[in-house]
Amino acid sequence: MTEIVVSEIFGPTIQGEGALIGLPTVFVRTGGCDFICAWCDTLYAVDKKFKHHWKRMDATAILQKVDELSGNKPLCITLSGGNPAIQPLGGMIELGRARGYTFALETQGSVSKDWFVHLDALTLSPKPPSSLMSFSPEKLNACIEAAGSDTKITLKIVISDEIDLDWAIARHQSYPDIAMVLQPCNTMVGDNVIDLERLAEQMRWLVDEVNRRQLYKVRVLPQLHVQLWGNQRGV
Repeated sequence: MTEIVVSEIFGPTIQGEGALIGLPTVFVRTGGCDFICAWCDTLYAVDKKFKHHWKRMDATAILQKVDELSGNKPLCITLSGGNPAIQPLGGMIELGRARGYTFALETQGSVSKDWFVHLDALTLSPKPPSSLMSFSPEKLNACIEAAGSDTKITLKIVISDEIDLDWAIARHQSYPDIAMVLQPCNTMVGDNVIDLERLAEQMRWLVDEVNRRQLYKVRVLPQLHVQLWGNQRGV
């Protein structure tokens, strides 16, 4: 069976960000990515210098681990990374759905796969200018098309400054019928202690800007897991 590169499997916890925030889930975090964003908060699952910590697992082994964590009670499996879209996840999704699991995936929208159509939720998180990564509208469009009409799609954009916000507004105008979530950028990556007031200040600024610009069809959400557990892994 095809092997999948896995950085970590953990939970049950809650989804800490995006449209499914607060939903109980088990995370399957894959290893490897086609991007390295300037403010990446999961370098251990992105940078190849950490690949000695990654494991190669087949779909059956991954779902067995998820079963152990969930007590054999199907719930939502969140596929994250890195970029999970570069991994061969179609077979695992098929097996998991047959056992009652639902699947949510987050990717930057740089790689499309035909198995997107079997996801319950797809979060596309194109990277704004502050990430120092490139953006391809054509590749994002391909991801949207691959997901089809039955997969719930959300655009989630991390906002570091006004330039990012202007960029996000342009994406919102390009896809007015797709739900959009804006999220303040966690600039304290690697810090041992999270400054909650600093996070709140970033959130207040973004809320004020969204309302000042009358962006009434977007949602502004924090990284709830960062507020609760900081940058701790496996929560």
